[in-house]
Amino acid sequence: MRRIVTTQLQATQGTDIDGYTDRVVKYIPADVVGAWVAITALIQGNQSASPAVLWVMFVVMVAITAAWTMQQTKLAGQPPAAMQIAISTGSFVVWVFALGGPFTKLGWYQPLYGSLLLITYMLVVALIVPSQSGTGQASRSTAVSGTP
Repeated sequence: MRRIVTTQLQATQGTDIDGYTDRVVKYIPADVVGAWVAITALIQGNQSASPAVLWVMFVVMVAITAAWTMQQTKLAGQPPAAMQIAISTGSFVVWVFALGGPFTKLGWYQPLYGSLLLITYMLVVALIVPSQSGTGQASRSTAVSGTP
C-alpha cells in the first residue's frame, strides 16, 4: 500500500494521479485482511478457545490496521495521511463484518448484511479524494479536473 496521489505535483517519477480504481485498491488493507483470515481460522480451529478471543483479536487488528496504514503511507516532510488511514481502518472493520468474524455471535447478524455493507462501503469511499496534505478535507475538484 502506498499513499494516494491526488495532484500532479505529488505524481513524481512517472507516477500518475490516482483515480477511482486506484483508490479502491489503496483503501483496502489486503495484507491485514489476509492476516485476519488466518487468525480466524486458527481461533475457530481451536475448540477450547473462548469466543472472547476473537473479539480481542478484532480490536488488536483494528489498531494494527491504523498503525500499518500510517507506516505504509508515510512520506518525509508530509503530515500523516489521516483520511487514508481512517478509510482503510474502516475498510478492515467492514471486511471483518462481511466475513462474519466475531459478529456471527450477535443474534441479529446475517451474512447478507455484511455483504451489502461491503459492496456499498467500497463503492462510496473510493469517491473520496484525500486533500493534498492528507489531513482530512477531501477534494472532489482534484479528482475531476486533475488540478489542485
